[in-house]
Amino acid sequence: MAKKEHVSETPATQFLRKHGVVFSEHPYEYEEHGGTAVSSRALGVPEHDVVKTLVMQDESARPLIVLMHGDCKVSTKNLARAIPCKSVEPCKPDVAQRHSGYMVGGTSPFGTRKAMPIFVEESILALDRIYINGGRRGYLVGIAPGVLVEVLKARAVQCALAE
Repeated sequence: MAKKEHVSETPATQFLRKHGVVFSEHPYEYEEHGGTAVSSRALGVPEHDVVKTLVMQDESARPLIVLMHGDCKVSTKNLARAIPCKSVEPCKPDVAQRHSGYMVGGTSPFGTRKAMPIFVEESILALDRIYINGGRRGYLVGIAPGVLVEVLKARAVQCALAE
């Protein structure tokens, strides 16, 4: 049995524990600009099952979170249509950090500094298990995708584009 690496608490893991969510912890060696390709390879799981947490904003600069498959991009046009709003664009890294309280590359949808509407690519909810950031770079948590809707009240949308 491999020694379980101890991972210190993050706002995300505190949030999950407070809400009674069962999760597995998956630390890995973080690589600057490595993205989900690095984490999926390190964990030995399909990149499609690794979910990115993207902080975006609408035309009025209101922040929102989009949860997307690691191997897909967000169609901001389709997302804007689904929400509905005029336009959606990614927040600049410093703005995203201010909204979420997390460093870019370590953003989790759980335990964010500000409450923001959360949208999840519908096909993510059909997966058996997802791996999503646990609140720090190089650290994912494995959860049942239903948690996103049950605990975060995430709204399903269809806005995935193949990378």
